[in-house]
Amino acid sequence: MSLSLTRESYFWHKIHSLTGIVPVGFYMVQHLTLNSFSLGGPEKFNAVIGFFDGMPKHLLLALEALFIWIPLLFHAVYGIFIVGRAQPNYFSEKYRWSENRMYVFQRWSGIALFFLLIGHVVTTTIKAKVSPIGIEAIEFDAWNQTLVSGGTYIVLILYVIGVLLASYHLCYGIWNFCIRWGITVSERSQRGMQKFCGLLFVAVTLLGWAALLGFLIPHRPSLI
Repeated sequence: MSLSLTRESYFWHKIHSLTGIVPVGFYMVQHLTLNSFSLGGPEKFNAVIGFFDGMPKHLLLALEALFIWIPLLFHAVYGIFIVGRAQPNYFSEKYRWSENRMYVFQRWSGIALFFLLIGHVVTTTIKAKVSPIGIEAIEFDAWNQTLVSGGTYIVLILYVIGVLLASYHLCYGIWNFCIRWGITVSERSQRGMQKFCGLLFVAVTLLGWAALLGFLIPHRPSLI
């Protein structure tokens, strides 16, 4: 793929790459880690929810705005701008190398995540604020009911796919970030980072899937 960049867009492109790692990527891993407390059962997971609910509202709002919503919104909107300006060529036999394939998957995963995240925010953060039962709407039992709702497991399947896409998007982003910011310059260092990101992709995906699994086992001895 090719992308024509002006001097200004080159700067914002680098900032876009940076925000994908810090704070958005860091928040994602932290979020999945805290969600994995579901493996410890309702008490452990609900304690996490209660901790954040117990924070001063103005402090929590400031932290969310500065370190989550603003960077995430910028990363998502500018990412769509990048996709819109790209010139896909992977489906031409001449350009079917692995890096080009990873680039295409990165863009596709970003578009899918944009819509999945909107749904996630509406059914979690916004739901907890407008629901008559408050944070109970996002506690352990509510998640258990949501994931197995109707016996179709559609929501669970969407989250399984969402975790996979988010993990790939982050880990490819780390590899690309290291190249874009001049951290990995040689081919050897880029190959090494690619292997590391591949292992990280597996680890982060399993972490997210483990968190989902925890909600499907409501009663068992604590594992955390």
